[in-house]
Amino acid sequence: MKVMKFGGTSVGSVKSILSLKSIVEAEAGRGPVVVVVSALNGITDKLIATSEMAKNGDCHYREEFEAMVTRHHQMIDAIIQDDKKRIDLFNNVDQLFDQLRSIYYGVFLIHDLSEKTQDTIISYGERLSSHIVAAMIKNGVRMNSRDFIRTENKEGKHVLDTELTMKLVKESFATFKTNNTNASKTVAVVPGFIARDRDSHETTNLGRGGSDYTAAIIAAALDAEILEIWTDVDGFMTADPKVIKSAYTINELSYVEAMELCNFGAKVIYPPTIYPVCVKNIPIKVKNTFNPEHPGTLIKSKIEDDNKPIKGISSIKGTSLITVTGLSMVGVIGVNRRIFTTLANKGISVFMVSQASSENSTSIGVRDEDAEAAAEVLNAEFAKEIETGAMFPMQVESGLATIAIVGENMKQTPGIAGKLFGTLGRSGISVIACAQGASETNISFVVDGKFLRKSLNVLHDSFFLSEYKVLNIFICGIGTVGGMLLEQIRTQQQFLMQSRRLKLNVVGISDVDNFVLDRDGIDLDNYEKILRAGFAANTEHMRDEIVKMNIFNSVFVDCTASRQIASLYQTFLEHNISVVAANKIAASSDYDSYMKLKQTARDRGVWFRYETNVGAGLPIIGTINDLCNSGDKILKIEAILSGTLNFIFNEIAADVPFSETVKRAKEQRYSEPDPRIDLSGTDVIRKLVILTREAGYKVEQDEVEKHLFVPDSYFEGSIEDFWAKLPELDADFEARRKVLEAENKRWRFVATMEADENDPSNFKTSVALKEVPYGHPFYGLEGSNNIVLLTTERYKEYPMLIQGYGAGAAVTAAGVFANIMSIANI
Repeated sequence: MKVMKFGGTSVGSVKSILSLKSIVEAEAGRGPVVVVVSALNGITDKLIATSEMAKNGDCHYREEFEAMVTRHHQMIDAIIQDDKKRIDLFNNVDQLFDQLRSIYYGVFLIHDLSEKTQDTIISYGERLSSHIVAAMIKNGVRMNSRDFIRTENKEGKHVLDTELTMKLVKESFATFKTNNTNASKTVAVVPGFIARDRDSHETTNLGRGGSDYTAAIIAAALDAEILEIWTDVDGFMTADPKVIKSAYTINELSYVEAMELCNFGAKVIYPPTIYPVCVKNIPIKVKNTFNPEHPGTLIKSKIEDDNKPIKGISSIKGTSLITVTGLSMVGVIGVNRRIFTTLANKGISVFMVSQASSENSTSIGVRDEDAEAAAEVLNAEFAKEIETGAMFPMQVESGLATIAIVGENMKQTPGIAGKLFGTLGRSGISVIACAQGASETNISFVVDGKFLRKSLNVLHDSFFLSEYKVLNIFICGIGTVGGMLLEQIRTQQQFLMQSRRLKLNVVGISDVDNFVLDRDGIDLDNYEKILRAGFAANTEHMRDEIVKMNIFNSVFVDCTASRQIASLYQTFLEHNISVVAANKIAASSDYDSYMKLKQTARDRGVWFRYETNVGAGLPIIGTINDLCNSGDKILKIEAILSGTLNFIFNEIAADVPFSETVKRAKEQRYSEPDPRIDLSGTDVIRKLVILTREAGYKVEQDEVEKHLFVPDSYFEGSIEDFWAKLPELDADFEARRKVLEAENKRWRFVATMEADENDPSNFKTSVALKEVPYGHPFYGLEGSNNIVLLTTERYKEYPMLIQGYGAGAAVTAAGVFANIMSIANI
């Protein structure tokens, strides 16, 4: 025997109810089937709302009532083709609607809605739907659940009378179960949710989710082979798919795991459903009416070959934490009894408890809507203690969220709690309270409600519940470097997903005119069109929107040369957003600001990376960091750090004057948009400052000695004035070039940091145009290449040499990409 329960969405539309028909009739050919149905989707809420309208004397309740009648009539017309059967069904349904119409009218007349009347009204949802389903299914026979589901009144609540109900279910289904001739051809259709009081025989119900409970009770009483819960999802998910796009269906769960997930917000099945079948060791299968081919989730007592410590993550929004605290609680027996008895008497459910080991405080989690009442009754209960100062008034913190990670194998896997809290901490999420039972199947904790989505995402990703590890990327600036970076990411996305299980999710793009944000990811094949439809460019607005997204595992990538954009880094780091900068301004800014950025990154557990600030894609900064971190001391840095200037002085020749080389550098995109930044040495000074700081020395830009080769007057006025005056320098450069050529020397613009070997704190920095003789490592440097010589305590006789392309969009973008990947791989 199989018991199948179909929820409101499964009977809510013509398409779904016809799917129900085909599913049930296919099963009926294999053996006896009991089908438990909920009311049509939304009808229970509509019944309640309409009754409130009638009670309040709102005559529009009639319109709402007639809308319900029409909906059921339209459903019958669409699914029942046989004329006689349709007429009979209309008669049965309309008879129920006539009763309901009279009840509503009575409520409207006397403006009173008793609990008894309300229970009767909402019972009509399942009574109506069960008539329709029984008429639709071949050989369907409707059975009235009020004949065998019995409740008793306990402290004003309807509670199942288990013993009587089990006896009556067995008696009611005795013929159905034992008559082998007809059983396999008959489908028993039962309205879920509704019941009858054992003493008064009045209509009652099993509460929200009661249809699941009805099905479980019947399955347990009849020793069914399996209980199937048919709903609108494929089964239990690793997390809420509305929040976690990468959440997937859990194939198997134990009864305990399923119960824990249900208690903490997973709305797949009603929690009390599990107990009756668990006792009888009857498995539960959760299936999707809209996707019946999907295997769904199987819930049973023991899972074979189960090696996953975490099965799922569940959450409850709208949590309030009430803290009961006071010195009188320490060592006093009975305080907790008073707390929970008081709340129970008020009908307030507590779903989490966290108590300090000193016993001077107990924090309890309740729903936001219960917080005020809970605080009020607890203040009243402990009024005397509060008055004497032995206890403090209840502290209430609302707007929180409770999250639970669930898995029976957690107790066999050390370090789960450490990984949990470490992961949250690195994402800037504070845990307000936590609780873990001795069974170790559930670790639950409370966070600020605004961090719920971020918490769920980062935990899902961290515990390898996601198919891919996700890195969310904001890219600012899509010029030569940024545009190339986007193309490199686009071409590598699929490869990284397949080979590294890494998803690079570009969630933000900005240029000088617009910016666009999308937490689900931007289509990089079409990003230019999407960007044009985005927000107008505004630095503060973009910053605020990125922070508001509160997205996990994220990195802001700056491919601009903007001081305004660099000023955003501190805010991003403070909000646990890593920063990768091709922009040199922040790392070369005043020393205190530079150190604050690095310290903030360390404190927040995120990353501030800027390898391409010096040498484009060359591993210069990383190498200096590795040397210093391993205990070496940088004594001297000699470097050609401007690919632009190296290009210029390699291009200059008898037939290529100085002014022409500058133009070529601009045209071939080696120089900054304004070449004066390169010619003034500003770019090289910034780079030298960055390297000197990475080597462990405190230096400011204005402390670097400058020996420049272009007069200061050329840096005044407009860019047009500059280009007009530049040829005036050609003759002087040519005369000096001829002398160099005769001496077999070349010009190189060299950045130098040199420390006193006996007193490393005594150092000086300089940039200068130098004449380099043949045989020097700098002499043969070609094109726009960069070169760095590092003299250290270990590399003293033979300095370390790093050389390669030091400019160009492709290599710079590749360096930025490498920084991004270094963050993704951590």
